[in-house]
Amino acid sequence: MKKYRLLNLDCPDCAAKLEAALRILPGVRAVSLDFSTQTMLLDSQDLERVRQEIARLEPGVRLQEREAPQEEFSEVLQHRRELLLLGPSAALFIVALLVQDRQGHAWHHLVEYAPYLLVYLLVGGKVIRTAWRNICRGQVFDESFLMTVSTFGALAIHAPAEAAGVMLFYRLGEFLQEVSVQRSRRSIQALLELRPDQANVCSDSGEITVVAPEQVAAGSRILVRPGERVPLDGLVLSGESLVDTSTLTGEAVPRPVGPADTVLAGMINQQGLLTVEVTRRFQESSWARILEMVENATHKKAGTELFFTTFARVYTPLVVTLAALTAVLPPLLFESAAFPDWLHRALVLLVISCPCALVVSIPLTYFGAIGAASRKGILIKGSGYLDALCQLSTIYLDKTGTLTQGVFRVREVCPAPGFTQSELLEWAALAEAHSNHPIALSIRQACGHELDFSRVQEYEALDGIGVRAQVGSKRILAGNDLLLHQFQIPHPLCDLPGTVVHLAVDQQYAGYLLIGDELKADSAQAVAELRRLGVREMIMLTGDNAVSAETTAREIGLDHFVANLLPEDKLKILEDALLKPGRTGKIAFVGDGVNDAPVLTRADIGFSMGSLGSDAAIETADIVIMNDSLSQIPAAIRLAHQNRRILLQNIIFALGIKIAFMAFGIAGQATLWEAVFADMGVALIAIFNAARMLKQ
Repeated sequence: MKKYRLLNLDCPDCAAKLEAALRILPGVRAVSLDFSTQTMLLDSQDLERVRQEIARLEPGVRLQEREAPQEEFSEVLQHRRELLLLGPSAALFIVALLVQDRQGHAWHHLVEYAPYLLVYLLVGGKVIRTAWRNICRGQVFDESFLMTVSTFGALAIHAPAEAAGVMLFYRLGEFLQEVSVQRSRRSIQALLELRPDQANVCSDSGEITVVAPEQVAAGSRILVRPGERVPLDGLVLSGESLVDTSTLTGEAVPRPVGPADTVLAGMINQQGLLTVEVTRRFQESSWARILEMVENATHKKAGTELFFTTFARVYTPLVVTLAALTAVLPPLLFESAAFPDWLHRALVLLVISCPCALVVSIPLTYFGAIGAASRKGILIKGSGYLDALCQLSTIYLDKTGTLTQGVFRVREVCPAPGFTQSELLEWAALAEAHSNHPIALSIRQACGHELDFSRVQEYEALDGIGVRAQVGSKRILAGNDLLLHQFQIPHPLCDLPGTVVHLAVDQQYAGYLLIGDELKADSAQAVAELRRLGVREMIMLTGDNAVSAETTAREIGLDHFVANLLPEDKLKILEDALLKPGRTGKIAFVGDGVNDAPVLTRADIGFSMGSLGSDAAIETADIVIMNDSLSQIPAAIRLAHQNRRILLQNIIFALGIKIAFMAFGIAGQATLWEAVFADMGVALIAIFNAARMLKQ
């Protein structure tokens, strides 16, 4: 799927119709259009045909590739042109009202009616043309059609003042709505525009060249001065500094970096001068992928969005039918019912029926929530996950790197008879020579002296239980208790507190290493907060031994734990929970995004922890916690509940006002003016309410 911009797309109803038409166009395999960001994801064999279809359906809308330089487009100039039309038209309308003959409304008062007709044509010409164009294409029931029919009806019953006034205030409301949506869109896109715009590339001769980050190849050396944003992912070659990671993680506390440390695109260098070796091109950098993910999130629409898109298509024709019956049936059934009076009531129904308040505000609310979450370092990959968070009832959690720091160190070296501590530690370090697991790194670090890794002739990682290596003439096994049982190594102890690495040399038990891993500071607090937010059950799934798992579960306050698990065991437990008859609520899994990838994918909601810069985490999880903090999960749930409250407020408010005005209109207690004020007023209030999510 390729991403495109849709220039001049200013109507949510038009966006929905455009998406529906392109979806059935031959050669289009998939399409997703988002009005909030004016972007479209498209998979098509014939782009030219897509352009032609867009031009046929919406002549003013243009398709632009994201990689192409964006055309100059001034919103200010567009708004000024609209005001230049609305200002004189409003002045002329007021003058016409002041000089109107209150005694007569006959059509022969042409001089009196001429100003109203002029105002009507000035502000309503665009609406009438749009309605006619859509009717010719078979797209009848939209707001342009409703306004055209209702104002034509007003003219037919000799009410030109109402016709002109309704059209004037409709255009004014549309203008205010467009301004508010554009402001909301700019607030949303402010995050997306926080991208590095230049890189200082160092040549071999020491010359500095300023280029766009997209032009820098992996392996290049770049200079990052104090105050500059890191343009690309890389390793620090020289220099020390503090970097602001808030745009990536939401953390306000700067992070110290020095030689051999990783820095990511989007971080801000606060103090020292850094020389960085680029490890990935900009298009593959963490920052570029995060921005792409945030933008694409709105294309994964929630059920509420999809419902109201369908609702708008059914609702408008129903209201038009109701209006037609209102105009025709009473005069036919009752002699006292005057046709002009009931036609006027039907016109009120047409004006109030426009569903734009919901069609615009609902996607805006979801995107505002996704943008607010990303500023906190919570990357939500689709608006549907916000709805799922409101229904979360059970959470399964990995232990290492999720509830604990994931920073290991060797605390005890316990050799079996016939082995020394130094021998045991050296055998373990050699066995773990080719492993990047944090436990392996802690063992090699604890060894404290240089080892000849060339002695390691064979190496095999045994999934979930340990490693097997040939070191010189010795066959070494290093891993957990399951490893010893699988290879039938006699050993005196099975259940030991903490994380334990057992060693066997040539099928003889050599002892064990006790590895320490501290709990995260916020783990217990986050679990307590999750309970207050309605999560009923929290269960830890770990490959660690039962004694260590029980200690961790008790200290944090979890409900249950299951220990000594392989990755496939975790997946089996989760699938059993998902398929449990009569289960209610959603099930989430929280892991590190690498070895837990199958479980993250299978859960209703997959949270990836400890994933700053982790490709696997960003690709696999549904929600990525960028700062490795469990407390971000309650924060995400609170944000989802706030999003749901604003959605319900808009739905109840918009539908309530419309139903009330429909009743008033049928009863003859509402005029066209009041109807258009109610319609546009509801839309503006709903949009302003939705925009509150941007400030969360």
